[in-house]
Amino acid sequence: MDGRRPDLAAMIAPLQQALVAAELPVLRAHELSMWGYVVLSALDNQPVRTQAALAEVIGADKSRIIGVLDELEGDGLLERTRDPADRRARFVAITDEGRRRRRAVQAEVQRNEERVLAHLPPADREAFLRSLEVLAAEITGPATRAGRAGTSGTGR
Repeated sequence: MDGRRPDLAAMIAPLQQALVAAELPVLRAHELSMWGYVVLSALDNQPVRTQAALAEVIGADKSRIIGVLDELEGDGLLERTRDPADRRARFVAITDEGRRRRRAVQAEVQRNEERVLAHLPPADREAFLRSLEVLAAEITGPATRAGRAGTSGTGR
């Protein structure tokens, strides 16, 4: 390489910041935090998990997400039940209302993303999205990828 292009992080970081900034008003309108959206997205893709497994999949410390889970449960967006095989563990599952809200947020976020993607010709847009999927799958691996589907992967 002769250094004629910027580093990938230098190109991606401003785009990521702009996309996250565009998500914030959508999340506020739907009364969700970024972490709440990440949790609901992970649960919508694989409905029942232990709290520990959920934390691992979304890349959060177990103790970090307890408050998020409390809030989501209080809002009726998820349910927690004790694991009968291990009384210390709790299963976490998304509710119908949680699924509805998460999908409404995702639809609105993706409508906003379409305005950004509209700057690319259709063939370039398809190639860009395919390339992002391949790179994300390669970097994150199957376990992490399954939990982050439907999120922007912003490390929320």
